[in-house]
Amino acid sequence: MNKLIMSAMNKRILIPTDFSKNALNAIRYTIDLYAKLNCDFYFLNVYDFEKYTTNSLNIPEEGSAEFELAKAASEKNFVKLLDSIALHNENPKHNYYTKSTYGFLSDAIKKLIAEKDIELVAMGTKGATGSKGVLFGSNTVMAMEKIRVCPVLAIPENISFKAPKEIVFPTDYKDTFKRAELNYLIEIGKMFNAEIAILHLNKKKELSKTQLDSQQLLRTILDEVNYNFYTLSESHLGKGIQTFVESRNSDMVAFINRKHLFFGSVFSRPLVKEIGYDSKVPILALH
Repeated sequence: MNKLIMSAMNKRILIPTDFSKNALNAIRYTIDLYAKLNCDFYFLNVYDFEKYTTNSLNIPEEGSAEFELAKAASEKNFVKLLDSIALHNENPKHNYYTKSTYGFLSDAIKKLIAEKDIELVAMGTKGATGSKGVLFGSNTVMAMEKIRVCPVLAIPENISFKAPKEIVFPTDYKDTFKRAELNYLIEIGKMFNAEIAILHLNKKKELSKTQLDSQQLLRTILDEVNYNFYTLSESHLGKGIQTFVESRNSDMVAFINRKHLFFGSVFSRPLVKEIGYDSKVPILALH
């Protein structure tokens, strides 16, 4: 089989990096998570000109001394990054590609998703400027809000990879599930023989007919993986999820990133802030 056909079958994962410790940790976690699969990893760095120019309001023009310095620094950091990966995570199933560019991170991510047909974006929850007490870094929030064509995996700092044994999937059963949206959850569940803990935060005791139908559809979609249903009487969404995750030592939270009432009109506002604050487990936003 030729290289081109092989590459077409590989999973394509984009990981933005600012070369911070947190970004390196996100790279290592994702590489370990997909250790069993053939993958093409695309590492993206968007130049930071602040060190090289006194006027950070104007982006230096291509070819200028400031531009070339920032570009060279990015490329030098990528050499170090690839050396570090080779030292810790040698895996013949994985290919690594780097992209240094300038402009806005959100634009660069969307461009690379389109160019490379990216299937998953993974990133650390804080950047190099991440300060204590800050929620998800603004870039992670942006990615979860704006990237709607593929799932986004947010990885907390200081978390070491361990094979996920339980993935919490919060739902209110008010929307109809689509198999395509749950593919990545099913894939991770199968890879690690993990249990999907379907968590309903229940304010009323009985499920409606519509909710029962949605629950039954979920059973059908998840028939290839282990799953169990759980109910928690907790009116505060984020607190309920966090309590459940902490009490059971769960390994990941996954949910469908739709704009609807359960998660608030814009996904990131209530949910990222509620369950993202000092989050101890990776969070997978599905589409």
